[in-house]
Amino acid sequence: MQLFYDPSLDNSFKQFFFSPEESKHIVRVLRKNEGDVLHITNGRGYLYEAKIISADAKKCKAQLIKEERTIPRLHTLHLAVAPTKMNDRFEWFLEKATEIGIHEITPILCKNSERKVIKPERLEKVLQSAMKQSLQTFLPKLNPMVTYKQFVQSTKADLKFIAHCQKSEKVELKRRLQADKDIIILIGPEGDFSSDEVKLAYENDFLPISLGRNRLRTETAAIYACTVVAVINN
Repeated sequence: MQLFYDPSLDNSFKQFFFSPEESKHIVRVLRKNEGDVLHITNGRGYLYEAKIISADAKKCKAQLIKEERTIPRLHTLHLAVAPTKMNDRFEWFLEKATEIGIHEITPILCKNSERKVIKPERLEKVLQSAMKQSLQTFLPKLNPMVTYKQFVQSTKADLKFIAHCQKSEKVELKRRLQADKDIIILIGPEGDFSSDEVKLAYENDFLPISLGRNRLRTETAAIYACTVVAVINN
């Protein structure tokens, strides 16, 4: 099944137009014609079937014929991750995290961060593409970048964890987790969190976790965390 994305779709639509970009892809690349049926999601849990009624490469028109609502999972996973120095590594994390299952991502600016600016429009496209490729109907939420202190002091969840590399007593993530809970996990930059940042996390009820014996890159640590949460909740 080929999945398309249109965030504006809801139950009030009977007919609608695809964006110029999607229209060109449908008509010129996929060679779709009038009468062909397409599958579309709005990224908010709905899957629609629509029949093409005008195969225009600039303004493809379709009519909705069926809709289904996906039941949300009982848990949520929110990762706060320091963007990597290389953009492609952070994009890889977003792609794979979406495929595995994540609900929200917040880029955080830490003391040792090597990247202080991100391009949200480009990152949104990565999320959308990964959602469509993995045939999901919920698009992960990408928040604006915030400082580490802002994030740690303002977020709430059932379970809050920090994954750092400093020597201290830690418990493996899988032993800290409980199914069907809202979870926040902090993943630091290549240079790790500073001692002050770790202390601030503890003061705001974040618990230290281990992501295995090996030292992991930022994006690998984030994917590991996603995977463990998915296993516990599936």
